Amino acid sequence: MQTNITIIALAALVPLVIGFIWYHPKVFGNTWMKVAQVTEESMKSSNMALIFGLTYLFSFFLSFSLQSLTIHQLSLWGIVAGQPDYMNPSSEAGQMVAAFLSKYGNEFRTFKHGALHGVISAITIALPILGINALFERKSRKYIFIHLGYWVITLGIMGGIICAYA
Repeated sequence: MQTNITIIALAALVPLVIGFIWYHPKVFGNTWMKVAQVTEESMKSSNMALIFGLTYLFSFFLSFSLQSLTIHQLSLWGIVAGQPDYMNPSSEAGQMVAAFLSKYGNEFRTFKHGALHGVISAITIALPILGINALFERKSRKYIFIHLGYWVITLGIMGGIICAYA
């Protein structure tokens, strides 16, 4: 089982696409700007190429990390990685890996399953991070829920893509 970098790179585009929709002024953009205390002037003075470039890079890191949360078969490599010759298909470990993957390699490899794990990740990882930051920044619940909604949808779609196709 190898990482499909093309799918990881494709999934990394999801935060940009969903963000374009979610934070559009006709959706949550105006509300977000108000609760985040962001002005149109500050938006216009920013380096958008740098922002989008770094967003994609960080999204790529997220995509790569989501593999281990959505593709259960990857945990097998953590179990056998310490065994000598585990990458050699004729070794005992290599044969065990091959037998396991031939029987269970496609279990739970659906968009739906990955989306479930993406949503769970949003609630158990993104929400606490957002919440802690918002508490110290003295932001409102509305601020937290606008961002949480974005991350639930975004990580759900990313998880679905990664689980089904990576």
